[in-house]
Amino acid sequence: MAKRQVREEAEPVAVSDAALTRFLGYHLKRAQTVLMGDMNAAIAPLGLRMITYSALAMVAENPGLRQSHLADALSIERPNLVVILDDLEERGLISRDRVPTDRRAYALMPTLAGRKLYEEATAAVAAHEARMLAGVSAEDRAAVLRVLGAIRHGKGGEEHG
Repeated sequence: MAKRQVREEAEPVAVSDAALTRFLGYHLKRAQTVLMGDMNAAIAPLGLRMITYSALAMVAENPGLRQSHLADALSIERPNLVVILDDLEERGLISRDRVPTDRRAYALMPTLAGRKLYEEATAAVAAHEARMLAGVSAEDRAAVLRVLGAIRHGKGGEEHG
């Protein structure tokens, strides 16, 4: 079989994505790429990535949350969550305490340092979102959140609060 030669271009080639722009999923993925890249840049100086921030936020807002419930809430495989929690625990941001009524389960608690970092990171995320959505009206933002919530919860076009 003959090898195909690939030309290297000196300048970027304009590629049309018109075949994809009619799909909501395509727009969501493109928007996510932009939003997440900027958000990760906003929290990176705090030593966080989106997944570690998400785990820390869930623990800070739900003290005593069990690891299995956190994995389900974040849609993360449990072995992958253990790595994330190990990182947060080693940094002194959370503690894992045995649940007295179930010795197999751990209750996750934010430490004082974890709560402070969570608050600082949340302010950075809020500032990031304000920058990214500066040209979007409050009504449009609410509409997007409503539609995304409906999609997330499998309700299609149903009203959702």
